[in-house]
Amino acid sequence: MTYLAEARATFLFPRSLPTRGWADSSVSDVRATCYHSRVGDSACIPSDVSAVPTATVPSRHSALVRITHWITTLCFLALLVSGAEIVISHPRFYWGETGNDLTPTLFKLPIPASRNLVPTGYGYVLPDQNGWSRYLHFQSAWVLVFTGLLYVAFGLLTGHLRNNLLPREAELTWRELSSSIISRLRFQRPSGAEVWSYNVLQRLSYLFVIFFLFPFVIWTGLAMSPAFVSALPAAVNVLGGQQSARTLHFFVSLALVLFLLVHVGMVWLAGFGSRVRAMITGHVTKPMERT
Repeated sequence: MTYLAEARATFLFPRSLPTRGWADSSVSDVRATCYHSRVGDSACIPSDVSAVPTATVPSRHSALVRITHWITTLCFLALLVSGAEIVISHPRFYWGETGNDLTPTLFKLPIPASRNLVPTGYGYVLPDQNGWSRYLHFQSAWVLVFTGLLYVAFGLLTGHLRNNLLPREAELTWRELSSSIISRLRFQRPSGAEVWSYNVLQRLSYLFVIFFLFPFVIWTGLAMSPAFVSALPAAVNVLGGQQSARTLHFFVSLALVLFLLVHVGMVWLAGFGSRVRAMITGHVTKPMERT
């Protein structure tokens, strides 16, 4: 058996191969090992990323993950722009069931409104774009909902969520968490292993966004709809009322914007061109952390 294994290894990794891109030409040093048990898109890759020949770099993201990522990106940007226009029409927030121009506010944004009757303290109003913004907001929200459901269904059926996003028990220790947090605060570039697998902070933040922030922002958005409230009044009552739902919707949206900014910042730190290329094509031509 030992003879057969060595013969197979010699066939796969002949000693006469040129050594460029390999740490050593010996079979024991170049044999591929599964460095990370949670990598979902590729079953086994070399333990040292620098030892991967550029012609055989495995896929980083599956096609459905890439497609849903960019659809979500476009929908979120549309929701952000249209949501800002909707807020401008009435930049005052309340708590409870009712709130209008004559009732006290919980807080208000220091910007002029796009309607004359909204008291904001400014002597002028902004252009009113409330028509197209509400239409775009509504349509983008439903596209995002269906895209998210498709992504979650795909992740559950293929094991993507379990293999790539669910943290391992060893990663949830204080030592691992603090080390990952400190490295991010110091703006350190990702390690070779993190090129092919999410670190613990990425896993936790993605799970938090997918299974808490997105569902909650959808819930609070629907709670502002009279048709939805008439069908399921308990869904808005538990939030404290329609105006409470609007206020919560605003704060959850801010949390998502903060996540987006941190996400883009981390992508830039890790190598913006390589990471974006990997999310478009699914492949990279060189180690992403070195770009």
